[in-house]
Amino acid sequence: MKHIIYLSIFCFSLSLTAQNNDALIKHYEAYYQQMQMQGDVQGIINAMTHLNILKPSEARKDTLAYIYLQNNKFSQALNTIGIDNKDSDSDIAIEVKAVALKNLGEFERAIPFYTKIYNKTKNALVAYEIAELNLNINNLTQAKAYINLGMPGIKEKQGKTYYETQQPYTVPLKAAFTYLDALVKYNQDKVANIDLAIKKLDEALALAPNFNMAILAKNALTQQKTPKTTTETKE
Repeated sequence: MKHIIYLSIFCFSLSLTAQNNDALIKHYEAYYQQMQMQGDVQGIINAMTHLNILKPSEARKDTLAYIYLQNNKFSQALNTIGIDNKDSDSDIAIEVKAVALKNLGEFERAIPFYTKIYNKTKNALVAYEIAELNLNINNLTQAKAYINLGMPGIKEKQGKTYYETQQPYTVPLKAAFTYLDALVKYNQDKVANIDLAIKKLDEALALAPNFNMAILAKNALTQQKTPKTTTETKE
């Protein structure tokens, strides 16, 4: 008889727990909708976090990580979904890992995820990202390979935005690739290729005269070429 009573109490408590969970899930789903309407990012994050605890879902985790990414919370985004390169990763998860790792300076770790995106999309902008990442880790062969892959795939009016100035600016993607190609050439041989690198920077500037990064690079290389003169003053 006691066993029957204990079993009944156990089943009743399980039922209450399930009901409580269902009620909480409905509450946080409604809360999530309200936070979306109000544009409250932190509220959205809180709601999604609670829903992930109450009813775990890979799709919900990916969405939460993407929200973190959009708000420049790169470490939180990666802490949500991890950095492992998994075959089961969704397109959102791949993008989050690629962009977050790049922004955290983990260039080598970011490359496989950008490569996955490029293999799916053949997007020239993604090829640029891979080329630039490889240049940053001095993998010049791969950098040049993705410049060669990306250039023919540029779509009309496709541009690349730079953020090193107070006001972000966009240049034609062909100019961006040409600038990157100049840097690759220079780094392949900093003595023999300096003139070729300057020539390529001039090509980039012909396409985008206000391309600040190309201007800075050309000035630096030109100064490097110009022999320093010293003046002696006699007493």
